[in-house]
Amino acid sequence: MSAYWTVKNVESLKDYKILLTFEKGIKKIFDMKPYLKYPMYKPLEDISLFNMAHTNGETVIWTDDIDIAPETLFEKGISFDD
Repeated sequence: MSAYWTVKNVESLKDYKILLTFEKGIKKIFDMKPYLKYPMYKPLEDISLFNMAHTNGETVIWTDDIDIAPETLFEKGISFDD
């Protein structure tokens, strides 16, 4: 796995978006809304569950059953400068 894809921090934002901090301090915003149509991510429509997003040191996870590939987050995320 590329070190650039390693998610070091995640913060839930409005409208099913997450702010990600990757290795090397790269920050991106990722929109989960288009993914909610898939059965695996459907439970995340519950905003209280969605807001439980956290990192396991590699990627973003919500529960033992719900996570997303770090390369997807990195490649499809939109660059963010604070």
